[in-house]
Amino acid sequence: MIKHKPSISPSFSYETLEETLDVPPRAEKMLIGIPRETAFQENRIALTPDAVGVLVSNGHEVMIEQGAGEGSHFKDKDYSEAGARIVHDRATVYQAPILIKSAPVIEEDLPLLQFNQLIFSPIHLSVLQSSILQKMMEKRITAISYENLKDDSGSFPIVRSMSEIAGSAVMLIAGQYLGSANNHGKGVLLGGISGIAPAKVIILGAGIVGEYAARTALALGASVKVFDNNIYRLKRLQNNVGQRMWTSVIEPRLLAKQLKTCEVAVGALSSASGRTPLVVSEDMVSNMRPGAVIIDVSIDRGGCFETSKITSHEQPVYTSYGVIHYCVPNIPSGFARTASQAISNVLMPLLLDAGEEGGFEKLLWKKMHLRNGIYLFNGALTNYYLSQRFELKYTDLNLLMTSSS
Repeated sequence: MIKHKPSISPSFSYETLEETLDVPPRAEKMLIGIPRETAFQENRIALTPDAVGVLVSNGHEVMIEQGAGEGSHFKDKDYSEAGARIVHDRATVYQAPILIKSAPVIEEDLPLLQFNQLIFSPIHLSVLQSSILQKMMEKRITAISYENLKDDSGSFPIVRSMSEIAGSAVMLIAGQYLGSANNHGKGVLLGGISGIAPAKVIILGAGIVGEYAARTALALGASVKVFDNNIYRLKRLQNNVGQRMWTSVIEPRLLAKQLKTCEVAVGALSSASGRTPLVVSEDMVSNMRPGAVIIDVSIDRGGCFETSKITSHEQPVYTSYGVIHYCVPNIPSGFARTASQAISNVLMPLLLDAGEEGGFEKLLWKKMHLRNGIYLFNGALTNYYLSQRFELKYTDLNLLMTSSS
């Protein structure tokens, strides 16, 4: 076998070649619509003027219905100065390919929704109707719920923010109704003073709402006792608060004994699906001190006090067995400006990322955790719990995306 010597061609170049980098996706200019909410007790807006300013400066267009920010004390002038277009016709706002709402889609919204629209909104499982879901499916809508939207750490940022607001707010509300100026309260200062014992607060639930309620109560000087059947949550609460606290599993006789002598009882139990467990009976409430205050944060899922019934921001309390009940289902809406800023802090970076990736659907390939928030994808129902509840066809989102790619 004849071996040939290697030869070098004079045309061969030894010059250094430039490194081939990943070609970034072409950015997409988005048109975002924000309608004024007509839903009961909804004062929030999903994007603040500052967030709108950032989106507009990045090449996106934002349409806002006149007066949409009034409930959160953001003026139309604030939005127009940030670069948004103020629209007087509600139907025009709904023509935007991306719709951002701070309240769930309601019956009045359905005729205005566009085919293949992308909607960000809460879902509020307790009041969701099958007819609304089916109409959205017919219009091939892609819908993302605030409640199920995850961040890259696996937590639910909007739910957590709303829970922090609700937990912090309940103690301020309790302090207000303990005063004798409102609804014949006991005239007790929540934290007490030198020589006088502090008010006793019972918290049912050691989740985010319970933790922030405990933090605020302790900061005000109250005596706090927390009940939850999840030992891990109780341990986490103590670690997060940073001090030893009185905690217990929910044992009915012990709970009834503690409720008899408390000034404030907070219901903050959660349920993964369905109704909140009912742990405080009518008999337990009847044995509480007259003038005590019950705040049932779990009322949007049925409540954990047997005597609880839904109230409104306009008429927030009623009295049963001499005990003042506060059962407003949307507490963060009462602190609308803070709540709006919290929602905006989550949505604005998400929308920027979607624009840079060339659309929200392309972003889903890069950030898998966002898929958890989608319950409708191009009209297909991708939330298993909703499919079981309303007996509608379920389709796996990952399979849908693979087939559409």
